[in-house]
Amino acid sequence: MATSCHSDMNIINGGPLFSPSLPIDQDLAYSNECVRDGLSGYGCSDHFFEPDTILHSFQVLAELLESHITRDIICDVGMPVLHKNVRYNCRVIFLNKKILLIRPKMVMANAGNYRELRWFTPWNKSRVIEDHFLPRTIQKITGQDTVPFGDAVLATKDTCLGSEICEELWAPNSPHIDMGLDGVEIFTNGSGSHHELRKAHLRVDLVKSTTTKNGGIYLLCNLRGCDSDRLYFDGCSMISINGDIVAQGAQFSLENVEVLTATLDLEDVRSYRAHTSSRCISASRNPPFHRVHVDFSLSSFDDVYTLTSEPIQWKYHNPAEEISLGPACWLWDYLRRSKQGGFLLPLSGGVDSSAVACIVYSMCRLVCQAVDAGNEEVLHDMRQIVGDAFYVPRTPQDLCSRLLTTCYMATENSSYETKERARTLSEQIGSHHLTPCIDAAVKAVIGIFTMVTGKVPQFRVHGGSGQENLALQNIQARIRMVIAYLFAQLSLWTRGMPGSLLVLGSANVDESLRGYLTKYDCSSADINPIGGISKTDLRGFIQYCMDSFQLTALTSILSAPPTAELEPLTDGQVSQTDEDDMGMTYDELSVFGKLRKVVKTGPYSMFCKLLLMWREISPRQVGEKVKHFFRMYSINRHKMTTLTPAYHAESYSPDDNRFDLRPFLYNAAWTWQFRCIDEQVSHLEDCKKGALCEEVD
Repeated sequence: MATSCHSDMNIINGGPLFSPSLPIDQDLAYSNECVRDGLSGYGCSDHFFEPDTILHSFQVLAELLESHITRDIICDVGMPVLHKNVRYNCRVIFLNKKILLIRPKMVMANAGNYRELRWFTPWNKSRVIEDHFLPRTIQKITGQDTVPFGDAVLATKDTCLGSEICEELWAPNSPHIDMGLDGVEIFTNGSGSHHELRKAHLRVDLVKSTTTKNGGIYLLCNLRGCDSDRLYFDGCSMISINGDIVAQGAQFSLENVEVLTATLDLEDVRSYRAHTSSRCISASRNPPFHRVHVDFSLSSFDDVYTLTSEPIQWKYHNPAEEISLGPACWLWDYLRRSKQGGFLLPLSGGVDSSAVACIVYSMCRLVCQAVDAGNEEVLHDMRQIVGDAFYVPRTPQDLCSRLLTTCYMATENSSYETKERARTLSEQIGSHHLTPCIDAAVKAVIGIFTMVTGKVPQFRVHGGSGQENLALQNIQARIRMVIAYLFAQLSLWTRGMPGSLLVLGSANVDESLRGYLTKYDCSSADINPIGGISKTDLRGFIQYCMDSFQLTALTSILSAPPTAELEPLTDGQVSQTDEDDMGMTYDELSVFGKLRKVVKTGPYSMFCKLLLMWREISPRQVGEKVKHFFRMYSINRHKMTTLTPAYHAESYSPDDNRFDLRPFLYNAAWTWQFRCIDEQVSHLEDCKKGALCEEVD
């Protein structure tokens, strides 16, 4: 389950604390499994089809209803509810052992990473409520046979509250619009919005604009943590009033629970709204919502001198900082839940694998900071992982030596420079470093082939064909995968330590998009923290690590041209480069990826857009680049079906299993599409010739 984030608020003049989320009672059996956005967890996926999921959600709800920690607090929790044999994604709002309202979600998240319509039905009855019959276990606690179910709001003695659910904030017809016009002054939103690079400002802008136009107080409480999948939910909980942010939650943290508070004055909302004539006219025409009356006040007259919270300036992380924090937190969650002893990383000395090493090092820094700050849960998890009940890390390097094993698997095609770069980086981050030579294994496999066929394949530089050249490169890459898993299973055993290691992949999002990786090579791993990050962003992250972590070994890694080092060296030097092999640059790949996935262009429309973007080259060159990309993309698309599960960080991720639901079998000739491109190129060239002829005349 992902961790809980709470947004709490004091109404001016003191009074009871209002919480749109459940305070976690550490005595509860489910305390570590209760998440802010849903008692069942946000990523249950097809487990939502199982009656057990709903049953266990009600069991957790029962413990929360009976817990002393929820007394005199309005609590808003999320869970699946079966109403009239239809499954809804709901908020259950309760106070003092009474359920006030079950509010079903009206706008489903059904794109990108989300398939909500697969499991839930949206509530399509605007401003309608029905009776929902509670399970007998809940009836015994609440004394209620039925409770209101539907699109309603809560009316306390002093204000009016409305609940919005995640995707509804992002919709063009968000429920908060009509609720605000009907006098709802406080909005809560239990959200499960995942992290993507450069995404945080979208949430902030949405919440600010929501309360700028309509006034009111908005409490966005976003999940934080790994929810057992490729996504990392990055917090960013916030409280806003009348267009100003007054409280900001952490975006990345190892803390399981965060409580965000602010003290606000309801009169500020009322005067703000009454001042705007156009809003008042719209409000006077707005149909009313059913109000569930609650005999409870959020404010009192006792503390008239209480200071209200002042507006703050939101502090954003830049993309390099996001890479250092998001994937690091995701790795920590994965490691502590899998109960493995650490990670094994095939470290080549290039940017990609070095970036993964730096992310693990960043994770070790975060763990050490949490331990130094007195986080007993992180300390307990860390001791379980290393198998030492008394271990306390002295430095991040000390912890890294226990959690990360790096492995440079050399062949006769490996250069001294890359081997030294890998060794130096491992020394600086503190990883346990291995340097096996795998030539014997490569020659043994080729020997089997030769014994059976009588043929000896050769590299291109030795007179071999392109087919032979590629096969000889791939066998090196695939043997590295086998050896990586062998060392992952047994390297801790050789050191007298318990457990096994998770193998980390290091293929970036651009290489996956292009298919520039060997199927079932060392890109095949248990998890991949950079599989959703572009080469350009990774280079920025490496520069950030040089500056922030003082890892000087990264200087030479950043300046070296990316290379697979699978072909023979020339006079001891690397002659093979990734961009030459791919036939395109990493910058071009990023452009292709965004146009293909985000803008949703096919070959022809991509060509048309690039004509305007790449005016410095001819239409024919643009056409050839587009055709080459789609040709290689379609040839290699099948590799995405076996792609290592990767941290989702980029909107053009080619992850076939979840995010990018395109076919994996294509006609690589793209006959119709490429012909359209060629015809347009010929037309543009003819037009240019005609224009030149007119100038000459």
